[in-house]
Amino acid sequence: MISITLKPYLLNKKHVFRIAGGARTNTPIVLVQLQFEHFVGYGEASMPPLYGETIASAVHFAKTFDFSPFESPLEIIKILTAVDNHACGNTAIKAAIDIALHDLIGKMVKKPLYQYFNLPKKDLKTSKTIGIDSSEIIKKRVEEAAEFHYLKIKLGGDNDEEIIKAVRNVTNKPLFIDANQGWTNKERALEKIDWLKEEGAIFIEQPMPRTAFTDMEWLLSRSSLPLIGDEGVQRLEDVKKAENFYHGVNIKLMKSTGLQEAFAMANLAKSLNLKIMLGCMSETSCAISAASHLGAMADWIDLDGNLAVTNDPFVGHKVNNGYIELNDNYGIGLIHPNWEKIKAYE
Repeated sequence: MISITLKPYLLNKKHVFRIAGGARTNTPIVLVQLQFEHFVGYGEASMPPLYGETIASAVHFAKTFDFSPFESPLEIIKILTAVDNHACGNTAIKAAIDIALHDLIGKMVKKPLYQYFNLPKKDLKTSKTIGIDSSEIIKKRVEEAAEFHYLKIKLGGDNDEEIIKAVRNVTNKPLFIDANQGWTNKERALEKIDWLKEEGAIFIEQPMPRTAFTDMEWLLSRSSLPLIGDEGVQRLEDVKKAENFYHGVNIKLMKSTGLQEAFAMANLAKSLNLKIMLGCMSETSCAISAASHLGAMADWIDLDGNLAVTNDPFVGHKVNNGYIELNDNYGIGLIHPNWEKIKAYE
């Protein structure tokens, strides 16, 4: 029988994280350990406030899910269908269970997950995220990110021009732009997109509020840069209509309920000729390592959530010169996880 153990955890950030919607210094996490026979798998639920989950809701969900009807983790489709039907929402804790199940299965069949998904092994050129801040702090963080080939710049506040000027005073690297729903006027959004193209932007992520459907249709037909849905594209059903509003989708495990649905979302996006961005929340090396196995499917990689924290309890795939280098450990690729020494948050 599959057994589950939970550890609430508070993941602390190196810097204050500011986006158009607010600021924070930590992220509530629930770490998950699943055991079957002598195999152990790990997962995590990362729950930034925007999506409404809490440590309490995640723990309640996991503790009230019954694994007893399932004989083995290899019944993963049946298990994850039951997990998804257990309660609406709760996508992060669903992702944690999904990740841990995949970790278990990878170890049982003696494969790293990229092989399990029949994907090629590929080193991933990830971006490094720079949050909204003062010009001086932004310059410092850009300098600290010298090894990365792309920078992801958070905009959507009232100082977009100041931020880009600060970045460009330090580097000419190409930029991923994330407005985090912060632009509310479509004409002004279009002006900013044209300006950002001249400043070396590659794409614009979630320029307008996720429910501004008419405005996004208008913007889609006029934008000089690809528009990527993030808050507006969370699960598989959203991908089916994404082409009406976006040129591509940002797939995150914490939104999609984990690897199984993220894989399906990527395959559907490809069939619809949508661009694929693989993203993350503030996460430990557990979830980042899991998502990295899908990296070969993506056009752009933004998996740096474990690089901006001070208390990552895990070690996963190494990052060298801005590349995530996939290891061949079975499952998600954690290196000697020491579950017993992880101190739970109370």
